[in-house]
Amino acid sequence: MAAAPGGAGAEAGGDGGPGGGGGPGEPAAPPGRSRMFATVVDTFLEKLVAAGSYQRFANCYRCFYRLQPEVTRSIYDQFITQLQASIKEEIQEVKDEGNLEVLFNSLDKIVEEAENRDEPAWRPSGIPEEDVRSAMVPYLLKHRSYLRKVLKEKEEENRKAAESVLGGRDRIAELQQLIQARKRAWQAISKEQQELVTAFREPQ
Repeated sequence: MAAAPGGAGAEAGGDGGPGGGGGPGEPAAPPGRSRMFATVVDTFLEKLVAAGSYQRFANCYRCFYRLQPEVTRSIYDQFITQLQASIKEEIQEVKDEGNLEVLFNSLDKIVEEAENRDEPAWRPSGIPEEDVRSAMVPYLLKHRSYLRKVLKEKEEENRKAAESVLGGRDRIAELQQLIQARKRAWQAISKEQQELVTAFREPQ
């Protein structure tokens, strides 16, 4: 008969499983939120493997384990490998859909810029009215400046539009005068033609 699952559990204690944390000799990556997130994921996977140890797996399938301990171990290793790969794949999909990598880098940059600033960070004074005023007044002033700029641009656009309309009216008036002048000229030419025709007809 095969050995009890306790021995298998002892083997599992030294089996970190695939996807665990890196070896102690690996150089530490520069700190950052992206790296911290990866560390959290690795820690979660390590705890997941520890919670679903080979000993527990063998206890759940004790009869099969007693008949085929090596096959049971192989099935467990494949199950853990596929489980970790599936979890990592889903987490990567979430990172890609949420664009988390870019957001992490942006947060790191914001924190770095804040640390390099000489002026102290804003802190509440304890008086709500003053805190609201100090927070809102700069924003309102900036917004007022923006509105004035937009208003000035609109006024300039309206001025140009008015000049265009006035110019169009002047052009229409000129065209009307030109039409009247040509009309009078045609009337004068028509009258002269009639007089000429009458003059040629009189001798007859």
